[in-house]
Amino acid sequence: MASRKMLANAIRALAMDAVQKANSGHPGAPMGMADIAEVLYNDFMRHNPTNPEWSDRDRFVMSNGHGSMLPYSVLHLSGYDVTIDDLKNFRQLHSKTPGHPEHGYAPGIETTTGPLGQGISNAVGMAIAERVLAAQFNQDGFNIVDHFTYVFLGDGCLMEGISHEACSLAGTLELGKLIAFWDDNGISIDGKVEGWFRDDTPARFKAYGWHVMEVDGHDPDEIKIAIEAARAISAKPSLICCKTIIGYGSPNKAGSHTSHGAPLGEEEVALARIELDWEPASFEIPEELYQGWDHKKAGQVQEDDWNQKFSAYAEVHPELAAEFKRRMSGDLPQDWNEAAQAFITETDEAAAEKATRVSSLATLEAFSPLLPELFGGSADLGGSNGTEWSGFKPMRAEMHDANYINYGVREFGMSAMMNGIVLHGGFIPFGATFLVFSDYARNALRMAALMKIQSVFVFTHDSIGLGEDGPTHQAVEQIPTLRMIPNMQLWRPCDAVETAVSWKAAIERRDGPSCLVFSRQNLKHQQRSVEQIEAISRGGYVLRDCDGPPDAIIIATGSEVALAMAASEAEALEEVNIRVVSMPSTTQFDRQTREYRESVLPPGVRARLVVEAAVSGGWYKYVGLDGSVIGMDTFGESAPAKELFAYFGFTVDKVVEAVKNLLKPD
Repeated sequence: MASRKMLANAIRALAMDAVQKANSGHPGAPMGMADIAEVLYNDFMRHNPTNPEWSDRDRFVMSNGHGSMLPYSVLHLSGYDVTIDDLKNFRQLHSKTPGHPEHGYAPGIETTTGPLGQGISNAVGMAIAERVLAAQFNQDGFNIVDHFTYVFLGDGCLMEGISHEACSLAGTLELGKLIAFWDDNGISIDGKVEGWFRDDTPARFKAYGWHVMEVDGHDPDEIKIAIEAARAISAKPSLICCKTIIGYGSPNKAGSHTSHGAPLGEEEVALARIELDWEPASFEIPEELYQGWDHKKAGQVQEDDWNQKFSAYAEVHPELAAEFKRRMSGDLPQDWNEAAQAFITETDEAAAEKATRVSSLATLEAFSPLLPELFGGSADLGGSNGTEWSGFKPMRAEMHDANYINYGVREFGMSAMMNGIVLHGGFIPFGATFLVFSDYARNALRMAALMKIQSVFVFTHDSIGLGEDGPTHQAVEQIPTLRMIPNMQLWRPCDAVETAVSWKAAIERRDGPSCLVFSRQNLKHQQRSVEQIEAISRGGYVLRDCDGPPDAIIIATGSEVALAMAASEAEALEEVNIRVVSMPSTTQFDRQTREYRESVLPPGVRARLVVEAAVSGGWYKYVGLDGSVIGMDTFGESAPAKELFAYFGFTVDKVVEAVKNLLKPD
C-alpha cells in the first residue's frame, strides 16, 4: 500500500513536470499543499469522478488559482476525465488545463479562479446555497442536501479586501459546512510577505466568528484531526491554518519566491526527484499510486447511496423531489412564460408613471411567487434598490429557509458570492447596489461573464437623475463600460413595461450574466402595440415611426426615451419624418439578425442622434461619423435632477437643435 507521502508526491511530481514542460506556471503552491490535498481527497471528499455534476457532491475551490496544477493533478489521479495528455498540455491553447482553473474546461473544476480572493468568496456563496437548499428541501429522515465546501487559499487571497467582505459574512451567518485551508508559507511573488503582510490571521478569523486551528501542513495526522474537528462544528465555518513550505521537495528553491511563479528548471526538477525519493520518469505515475488515489468505485457507491435515499424521499415527498430536480437542472416552471407575459400585459395596461427601480420591485412581487429559486439581496441599500419585496425572507444565522441576503456594504463580496450561489445550483441570485458602485464589484462581474453564468446584477440610481448626492454617486461612465464586458447583457429600460421584459430576459438567460439598470426618478409610460411589446426583448425596436422613410432617427435608452419622444413631437420638427428607437439593451440588439437590425436602423438613414445620460463614445457604432450623441462626457454636479438634466443639455430644445444640425445640407 502506498504511503501518504508518496501519494502526495504524485501531485508534486506532476506539478513540477507540467510547469516545466509548459515553461510557465506556478509549481510552489501545489508542491506545498500536496499533503493537505491528499488527506482531504482520500479521507473526506464525497465526489464521483464519473459524474462530476452529482448534486450532493462536496465542492472544492482552489482560491489561489495560480496553483492550478494541484486540482488538475488530483482530478487526473482520482479518476476524472483529465488524462496525462491533458496535463502535458498544461497552459496550451484549447487544453482542459489552462493556466488558472477555468469553469467549464475540465470536469471537477467548480469555479474559475485566479483573481485572488474571489475563490474563497465563491466558496462562501456555495456554502450559503447549500444551507438554504437544505432548509428548503430536507425533511425528517431525508437529508438530500448535505455536503461540505472546501477551499484552499493563500496569503494573496487574504490580502485582497474581498476576503474580508466574504469571510466576515460567512462567520456572521455561521456557515458550518465551509472549511478553508490557509497555505501559510509566508511567501508571495515578491518574496517574504512579512514586509507587507503581518496580520494575525488566526485572530482575524476568530473575530469573524470562525473556528480556527493551526497545523503542520506537511503532517497528515494533524491535518486529518483538524478536518475531523472542523466537520464536527456545525455553527461556525472553519479555517485550518497550515504551516507549509512553498515548493516543498525542491532542495534549492523550497521556501523561496523563486518556486512561486516560474518553472524550477530541469536541473532542479531532477534534484527534487532525488529529495522526494521519486524514481518514475516525467509524467509517469506508478500503478500503486493510481490505485491509492482512484475514487471512481468509492464515488459511485457514495452517489448510489444518495440515489437510494432520494428515491425513498421521492416516494414520501413526490412534489418536493420533482421541484428539487427542476431547480438543480435550471429549468423554469412550466407556466413561467404564460404567467410572465400576462404580467407584462397587465403592466402595459396600468400605464403607470414611476421610477424603474419601483417598477422592478413590482416585477419582483409578480415573479417571485412563480420562481422560488429567485434569491435576492442588496449591499445595504434594499429599500433604495427596491429589492425587498413583500415575500422576502432574509437569511440569518438562525434563519436558514431564506430567499434574501443583507450583504452589508460589500459590493464586491456580494457579487462574487452570487457567482458561487449560481455555480452551486438551485438558485437564480440577484444582488443590488447603486450603479456607480458597480466599480467596486467590477472584477466579479467580469468573472460571471467569463464563466457564462446566470448572475443578475441590479443597479439603481443610474445617472445624474440621482440628483443631490452629487458626482460621487452619479453614474456617468459605468453603463458604457459594462456594455463592453464580453458576454455581459445590459438592460436600461425606459418604463415599467421594459423593466418587466428586462427581468424576464435575465431570468431566461442561461448562458451569461445580466445587468439591470434602473432609475431613481419617475419615468413616463410609453404607448405600444402588441408587436412593439414583443419587440422589446430584441433589445432595440421602433417606438415611434413616421409616414414614409425617416429623415432622422433618434435612439435613446432609459430616462432619455421620454425626452426623445417629446422632441420628436416638437413643433419645430413637425415637417421632419422622425423615427424614435428605444434601445434598452444594445448587447441584445447586437445579437439580432442583420435583417432585423437594418429594419430598425436603415443603413440609408445617416442622420442619427443618440440621447443617453452616460459617456457617449460607445454609441458611434450606431450613429456613424455622420451622426451625433447627446451624452455625459463630464462628471455631474450636486443639484436636483431636473436642474441637472437641463444644465447638461438633456432638453427638448437641445435634442431638436441636434436633429436640425444633422439635417443641414453639407
